[in-house]
Amino acid sequence: MVNVGLFVRIEARPGHEKEVQAAITAALTDVEQEPGTTVWLALRLGPTTFAVVDAFPDQEARQEHLEAGRARLARLPELLAQPPTIEYTDILAAKIPGTTAG
Repeated sequence: MVNVGLFVRIEARPGHEKEVQAAITAALTDVEQEPGTTVWLALRLGPTTFAVVDAFPDQEARQEHLEAGRARLARLPELLAQPPTIEYTDILAAKIPGTTAG
């Protein structure tokens, strides 16, 4: 079951899109080790804009993931046009194999 999430928007500095994409996709290895991270999606929204969408069963799992993610993002400031925007979300409904929201 997933109840809470994060939506993180990441804006790459022009000319650094490939490095930002590589850093984001490399994070999957770390995220796979987080038992509380039920859903993790890395998205490209535009030429320099990326997003990560996460879902968790509870606030504790979300906070643990957020702290680990901030450490990963801290390595990227020279590649980013601005600091990442982090939005806390509530999951209203989800279709995930083996889980339901609510």
